[in-house]
Amino acid sequence: MSYLHQQPFLPIVIQSGQHAYGVARSFYEAYHIKSLVIEPARKAGNFRSLIFSGSRGIATQNSGILDFQYVEHLDDPSRFVQALIMLSKQFQHQRLILLVCDCFYAELIIENKEVLEKYFILPYIDQILLKKVQTKEKFYQLCDMYKLKYPKTVTITKEQHANCVIPFHYPIIIKPSNSVAYTSCSFPEKKKIFLVQNDKEMRQIVRCIYRSSYQDTLILQEFIPGDDSLIRVLDVYVGRDKTVKLMCLSTKLFEDPSPQNKGISLAVMTDYDERLMDMIRHLLEDIGYSGFANFDMKYDPRDGEYKLFEMNLRAGSSSYYVTASGHNLMQYVVDDHLFHIQLERTYVQTKHLWSLLPPKTLYKCMENEKLKIEAKRLVKQGRYTNALFYKEDMSIKRWIKLKLYNGYLHVKHRKYFIDRDG
Repeated sequence: MSYLHQQPFLPIVIQSGQHAYGVARSFYEAYHIKSLVIEPARKAGNFRSLIFSGSRGIATQNSGILDFQYVEHLDDPSRFVQALIMLSKQFQHQRLILLVCDCFYAELIIENKEVLEKYFILPYIDQILLKKVQTKEKFYQLCDMYKLKYPKTVTITKEQHANCVIPFHYPIIIKPSNSVAYTSCSFPEKKKIFLVQNDKEMRQIVRCIYRSSYQDTLILQEFIPGDDSLIRVLDVYVGRDKTVKLMCLSTKLFEDPSPQNKGISLAVMTDYDERLMDMIRHLLEDIGYSGFANFDMKYDPRDGEYKLFEMNLRAGSSSYYVTASGHNLMQYVVDDHLFHIQLERTYVQTKHLWSLLPPKTLYKCMENEKLKIEAKRLVKQGRYTNALFYKEDMSIKRWIKLKLYNGYLHVKHRKYFIDRDG
């Protein structure tokens, strides 16, 4: 890793996977520098897990645009700070930018920001603001204050769940208010979110959740009708001066249909809605936000309004679509924190398609015919980016693994979508 020491600055990305690869790809495209991707040290899995999901994802394997390192105790909150300080000493003569790919690490950084910012550039909010936005419950309180819509919602605690009454119609969604606490719990029926059809099923699922280590509030929410094409994802970068610098909205063309990964984007297309962007910009600037933010929402065809689901305190897992559209998300961080360049506000309007799936597989999975036609047009026009296939980073070994992975994705999604009509 001696070449990393020769770079003017070093991006360090916690957690491998396609999100981390998108971050590294953004830095490489902008500055031709390599990133260091880190994960907590753990035992290796079997061959299948190593190829397709294991402790280090396929996205960052055999890559020439990043290096990889396991770090002891990185996933231990009591030893997290010391683990990062020890890592920083390997590169003590460089400026280090610390970036995360999930909410667990984002909150750990924010909670320890006062210490960690002595060693790293941290494009994240501080702990005082964290307390105002840490759970979905608190986020919905902010939505009420700023007149942002969200689905009809009931919040319940472990103590009161037996007496829960749903004042809206089934089906409903059940999800944790505290995503970080839920990530660390385990039980056989666990899913990221639950789609529930009746009262009996609701009570059974709530009991299962509260038998686990998760003891925080649960969100019970009306289901917004419609397929994936009504879901929107908004990625934002807010500068050190607490003003929004970049906003990019996307339409979700397809999300992972498997129960464990429900909600994860597999293909998105850039979109534009100035009114929506203005409303969320006002919220972020008014509360003194800085750094990355990511919003999930769905367009409700019943009233023509966007209903917000959550705000993540980091860039979204599919956020490379912003860079692919011509607005390098990581360059905003460098210009703002390292070069202190005065950045103008940009609402992205460039049409672009980002996908983890090969186009043919994506087309077969998509249900919205109008968007499918537009997706095909963008692919033909060259306004399409595959999340993992990057011509500047394509050794024979990486190409073979990615082709195998494409085959795995095709088989996986035949189970849920391509063969759904027999």
